[in-house]
Amino acid sequence: MKKAFLNWSSGKDSAFALYKLQQEKEFSVEKLVTTVNSDLDRISMHGLRKDLLLKQAENLNIPLHIIPLSGKVSMGTYNEVMEAETLKLASEGFQYSIFGDIFLEDLKKYREDQLQKTPLQPVFPLWKRDTKILMKEFLAAGFKAITVCVNAKLLDQSFCGRLIDESFLNDLPKGVDPCGENGEFHTFVFDGPIFMEPVRFEKGDFVQRTYKPEKEEEDNCFKEKQENWDTSFWYCDLLAL
Repeated sequence: MKKAFLNWSSGKDSAFALYKLQQEKEFSVEKLVTTVNSDLDRISMHGLRKDLLLKQAENLNIPLHIIPLSGKVSMGTYNEVMEAETLKLASEGFQYSIFGDIFLEDLKKYREDQLQKTPLQPVFPLWKRDTKILMKEFLAAGFKAITVCVNAKLLDQSFCGRLIDESFLNDLPKGVDPCGENGEFHTFVFDGPIFMEPVRFEKGDFVQRTYKPEKEEEDNCFKEKQENWDTSFWYCDLLAL
């Protein structure tokens, strides 16, 4: 099989991508790669504590490669660090970098352009899949996930810290993608067919945080006008047991 690493967010898309790859047996996923906010010791955007990420990887029985980055890192520095880290992985014999992206064309192109600087090839196992069908398959396979972050512009606090199930999907407002592919919500997957045992946790505090974009910076991995930024989010803190 082809040696690959998976860009691991701790959420449903990367978890389901891993599940599909393990079923198809074309790629051997031998490492999970996650960027962590070194200022907070949490996964960027998701706000998940690093100890839960470590427990998740342990229960998946796949080595974890953490890339620490400051929460105030510039796009230029981000690109430099990620290129150095991917080159390091390539030197270990990895040939493919796998992403759980579904339909964001600009983000896909950004990833492809960045990997052209390395020997690695990008793989998108969920690309262009119908997100409604994906969520049904995700739940039917036995996965369990909880929302850890929601975009306050699109979803109220009641959607944060909620289990992903049919009721959750039915309650989503019109225009919100069932997979949250537009950044409407982010999840933590704690059980499913890829886990040796569930990750145990309890809910902590709920916090709303508002962010201001740095002047003339780029939003995440592709350019957007600052007035289009989504800057307010609800977080549900999860505590490992």
